[in-house]
Amino acid sequence: MEIIRKVLIKQVITDKSKEDLKRNFTDHKMRLEQECQQLLFEQRKFQNKSGVSKEEVYQRFQQEVKNRKEKMKLVDFKIEQLDTLEIGSEITEKEVEALVEVKVGSHLDHIMDETAIIVKDGVVIRIDE
Repeated sequence: MEIIRKVLIKQVITDKSKEDLKRNFTDHKMRLEQECQQLLFEQRKFQNKSGVSKEEVYQRFQQEVKNRKEKMKLVDFKIEQLDTLEIGSEITEKEVEALVEVKVGSHLDHIMDETAIIVKDGVVIRIDE
């Protein structure tokens, strides 16, 4: 029988990975800023339509803009944290699921122990089980 368990993907910070992460964060922040501009444009467009409550349109669009600005603050925080990370430290990048074979006599505690795949510049360097 096979079961699914979670496996952490951890990344070893190098100069290259630090630059890549920073670029990804910056790109994400830029997309959020563009979404805010697009939302404000759409808001003006909707407010000029007749039969639509201008206040309701304003509230809905402002909430969406606020959500994106909060996400931008989070991205800024992540960039600050990235700057403080030392080369060689490990960060959890994501979590994936893996199939694990379970047989009669298997130790469930061992099977369910946290497993991590450690990656350095896109190459798996070790698997912690």
